Amino acid sequence: MSGDGRESEGGEEEVRGARRIPGPRGAADDLDLASVPLPPLPPPGGTAPDDAVPEQSAPKPERDEPEPPAAEPAPGPGPGPEAADGGPEAGTGAEPVQGPGPEATGPGPEARPPELFVSSAPVDLPHQVLKALLGAWALSACSAEETAAVEDHLTGCAPCADEALRLRDAVGLLHTDGSLDLDPTLRTRVLDGCFGRRPARIPVPEWAAPYDAETARLDALLRDIGDSEWHAPVRLQWFEEERQVSRRTTVAGVIGHLMAVDGLLSAALGLDDPLDGGRAPLDPTERTETYWSATRRPPTRAVREPWRAQSHELIRTASFAGRNVAETSVSYGTFALPLQDAALDRAFECWVHGGDIADAVDYPYPAPSAAHLHRMIDLAARILPGALAGRRGAGLAGPAKDLVPAGAPGRSLHLEIEGHGGGDWYIALDSPAAVGAPERAVAQVALDGVEFCRLVAGHISPVEAAAGQEGDREAIRDVLFAAASLSRL
Repeated sequence: MSGDGRESEGGEEEVRGARRIPGPRGAADDLDLASVPLPPLPPPGGTAPDDAVPEQSAPKPERDEPEPPAAEPAPGPGPGPEAADGGPEAGTGAEPVQGPGPEATGPGPEARPPELFVSSAPVDLPHQVLKALLGAWALSACSAEETAAVEDHLTGCAPCADEALRLRDAVGLLHTDGSLDLDPTLRTRVLDGCFGRRPARIPVPEWAAPYDAETARLDALLRDIGDSEWHAPVRLQWFEEERQVSRRTTVAGVIGHLMAVDGLLSAALGLDDPLDGGRAPLDPTERTETYWSATRRPPTRAVREPWRAQSHELIRTASFAGRNVAETSVSYGTFALPLQDAALDRAFECWVHGGDIADAVDYPYPAPSAAHLHRMIDLAARILPGALAGRRGAGLAGPAKDLVPAGAPGRSLHLEIEGHGGGDWYIALDSPAAVGAPERAVAQVALDGVEFCRLVAGHISPVEAAAGQEGDREAIRDVLFAAASLSRL
């Protein structure tokens, strides 16, 4: 078509006056317009036989007739721009041409518009290209063809499949609604993997592993806080004389308290006591007060290095000492524990006070691993019969109802710990020398593992702790208050 809207090629008499019904047009990047065949043209006026319509193939290269715009509808009744210029439709009296679309109809035979089809079959890409697409695939940023190609490749390439899994896990850390803090079990898993490949010549004793893990977690928290946060106020809570008491200190003061009580283990292993050797008191509360009063100025972040060096030396000495050191007695003044239980007690207190510090500086601090938490709960359950007997001697618990010989099964309370680090324990009620047994259970208490530890630490009252109770109410009360009495500064 020439610039004035008139046909310039031969054969114009055959198509002059015919209505052109264009087919549907796709987007410019989805469809090559030059490759779409034109629909057949109907004859001018009325119905004509098929042979009256000349065949049309793809447009000739020399024709530069423009296609009508896809997004603009045809004008209403009246002469259009081409009719005004004397184009093919001028003076023919034909009806106005409808806009392009699959619903356009005409007097001629119905023409099926070309169908657009986008294939999602995997394309054939080399290995290096597919490997480079793994990052975009993990972010769901690939096209349908690329996604199909990558996923088809992952079924047969193990290295790329492993890399894809790692990338998908890393994408999970990019969500802002999740915590970026590491899993508390990550350190243990990494060490187990390293020791599985190359066992340590001097391994850390199994009983010292919880203390090792909890001091490492607390040290990581202390490394992340700023200088000013070492002076953030921290409230320490515990039970004393049937009521909850508290003491205010700072983050640095809490670390000093941990270092002072850890000195009991240092003295038992023949190491230097940070509180002047044998002249320091053995009671944990008195040791802490002595340390706090001896410091001329409030402690600062400088206390971190002595505490860290002391914990490392404890673990190192216990590792080199071998198995016999596990039964070494550690005196707490009014009671004593074997070294393996004392290390577990220090791991428990390190976790509890780590949580106190995390609350003060608004930092997430998850519970220990399930295996370590289970051992901490087991230690408290083993100590409970003795604590209950001590409260009974002080008139704070009900009298014994069925005394039995040492080692014989006696009246018991079934302590059911649910969730993280859970299990079942049977607490002897009448004598610390008796053995708890399921057949002699007279009561049952159900508690979450972390909640039970908070009760033992004195962070919640016995009334708030029990999630489920059944059986002897007096036995339940005595055990819950005995658990709270295990707490101390």
